[in-house]
Amino acid sequence: MKTSYVTFPTHERKILGLNGLNHDATASLIHGTEIKFAGHNERYSDIKFDEQLDSTLINDLKRYGDWDTIVWFEDSLLKKTRQLYAGQYKEVFSLKNIPNYYLKKRFGFTPDYQISHHLSHASAAYFTSPYDNAISINIDAIGEWECATIWYIETDSKKRTKFTKLWSESYPNSLGLWYSAMTQRLGLKPQEDEYILMGMAGWSDWNTTSDKLYEEIDKYFFAEPTGIKMNHNLHRGCMNWDSEYYKDDGSDEWKFKIASVVQKICEKRIMDIFDLANRLMPGCNNYVYGGGVALNCVANSLIAREYPNVWIIPNPGDGGSSLGSAAFVLGEHLDWNNTFLGYNIKGDYPIEQTLKGLLNGDIVGVASGRAEFGPRALGNRSLLADPRGDDIKDKVNKIKKRQEFRPFAPAVLEEHAHEIFDMPVQKSQYMQFVADCKRPDLYPAICHVDNTSRVQTVSKDDNPNFYNLINEFYKKTGCPMLLNTSLNIKGMPIVNTHNDGIEFEKKYGVKVYG
Repeated sequence: MKTSYVTFPTHERKILGLNGLNHDATASLIHGTEIKFAGHNERYSDIKFDEQLDSTLINDLKRYGDWDTIVWFEDSLLKKTRQLYAGQYKEVFSLKNIPNYYLKKRFGFTPDYQISHHLSHASAAYFTSPYDNAISINIDAIGEWECATIWYIETDSKKRTKFTKLWSESYPNSLGLWYSAMTQRLGLKPQEDEYILMGMAGWSDWNTTSDKLYEEIDKYFFAEPTGIKMNHNLHRGCMNWDSEYYKDDGSDEWKFKIASVVQKICEKRIMDIFDLANRLMPGCNNYVYGGGVALNCVANSLIAREYPNVWIIPNPGDGGSSLGSAAFVLGEHLDWNNTFLGYNIKGDYPIEQTLKGLLNGDIVGVASGRAEFGPRALGNRSLLADPRGDDIKDKVNKIKKRQEFRPFAPAVLEEHAHEIFDMPVQKSQYMQFVADCKRPDLYPAICHVDNTSRVQTVSKDDNPNFYNLINEFYKKTGCPMLLNTSLNIKGMPIVNTHNDGIEFEKKYGVKVYG
């Protein structure tokens, strides 16, 4: 059944969008079509994936203006009906997870609107995209009831935007929940460590044995050969599952093999949804993609090669929903320029000092300018190193307290990206895609075991300061890129403030410039 919503350009021009009480609480402020601020609470509270909204975040946001309208990112009462169905009685009967009660007690205000979870995802992707008409695909663990949706969205000459829902799959049929359950089964933390599973997958060779395992896992969990209908409710995990064919021996090899199969199944099921969307709207070639599953960079690369006109917002998970809910009430495309929308560290970008450290062979940090809105550091809250050293990867992993099998990303001058990588897209300024490295022997620090890299292309328009730093490094060394990872350690939020940078330097012995 098709469901439609129509937005009208609103006179409510100052809108505060909020996401919380789930994971990765965020706040976004728009004045008309300008994004004034968008930030993650975890960067202020120092609690990874913090679900609470903190006064420090709201007070920082107030520096960028006031608001006359408040929007919450999901329908809280509809969510309670699903929680009742799922037997989550503690959540059902709690007042603390009702946004009106929660926000009134904490901040003294209540939301004017509540926008459904998947509509917030769709709005975040569409209203930041370059498209006037697009197919919107959203895949995550779960919203209120929905776990995957397909929309057709179009804006007419009078700036009225129509959202038409073409298809949806509801709880417990969830690709995101399944991926999280398998993450837990491999000894990792669900809803947090899915990206580690994605990295583990690259360590397994794909062979005949794996093909048999693929068939076994696919048929055990999925009820149909295509789509995401499940045989089991995986909301509470799948810790009792074990392969009849390939028994768990506790080894890394077993974990890598399972991770590889899980990733391949996930890729196939995502492509099923995109192919369905293409059949539902064959005349539209523009796609916008959101939801937590859109953080899977390996799958994103397959999508981009098949559907090249795809826009993925840099913060596609629940964190981006605060911006999406505000955008839906505004009813207009936002002025999207970049993702540097958070806390601002004042002062000049430390090009000279950082370059000197890099040329000396040091691993250095940068904390300067406005923080990135999203899970990835893109030059303003980054840990940087020369990508050519054989031992650099191990040194950075030691600093960040990460597993040795975890890959690192390159930040490469956009004009040189296609020389070094087999890029699935022209630009990858938000580190959303992987590409095969043409010369992994030259750049061992940024190449995964399967010779892929999660590439960030950097241009003068995207981040002029970071571009100038890499370009100066290129002039001195002939290498047009740097290893770029987030300025944090495993399990902790990315550095936010200048003082955070000082503390990081003291604790981990890495010089942080800014």
